[in-house]
Amino acid sequence: MARRAVLLVGAALLGLHFAIAAFSQMPITPLKLRYFPRAAAYLEPYFAQNWMLFAPDPLSDDRGVLARARCADRTETPYYDVTSRYIQSAQSSRFFPSRMSRLVTGNVQQLTGGDPVLSRLREAEKAKKKKPLPLMPQEKTSQEEARRFLARYALTQLPTGACPSGVDGVRLRMYVHTPPPWSKRNDRSAEAAAAAAIETFDFDWTNAGDLR
Repeated sequence: MARRAVLLVGAALLGLHFAIAAFSQMPITPLKLRYFPRAAAYLEPYFAQNWMLFAPDPLSDDRGVLARARCADRTETPYYDVTSRYIQSAQSSRFFPSRMSRLVTGNVQQLTGGDPVLSRLREAEKAKKKKPLPLMPQEKTSQEEARRFLARYALTQLPTGACPSGVDGVRLRMYVHTPPPWSKRNDRSAEAAAAAAIETFDFDWTNAGDLR
């Protein structure tokens, strides 16, 4: 009897998980606008969903995060890499990769992505040189949560001894690197051109006290 009850509860929880994941991917509706923040709070960062792996618009660039800290004595550290270590660790273990890299990559996608339908509409408006649609409330909430998470995570990756006086704030810099086409993978000039075209986006400083 107890075993049956455990199985029923487990099946109900699993069904609820998949229902929330499916809800997060449904088109924009009044219901989604109202309850999406609650769904996002459960799914992120480990279970966040997106369709960027699949056609028609698979992800075709490398994205990562750098950060710098502002120390209590008002000095600032150089930018340090928040992304690469865990991605390289995951790539070196194909069968049992660490999921730590998803803490960063999932939130980076959340930070730059939005509802697929709205994204296509914005691209269409941009192509027509019209004013793009503003971010919807759930998009703003999702991006702000991702920014705060990445800032908090960046503090845990601060090099030892970088701020002996303590940390007062952190600033994020996101980069987007579009590699050359596969046909030019061995072309050094193409890789150099791609490296020179890396895009960077700097975010405002976040007080360390607001992240605890």
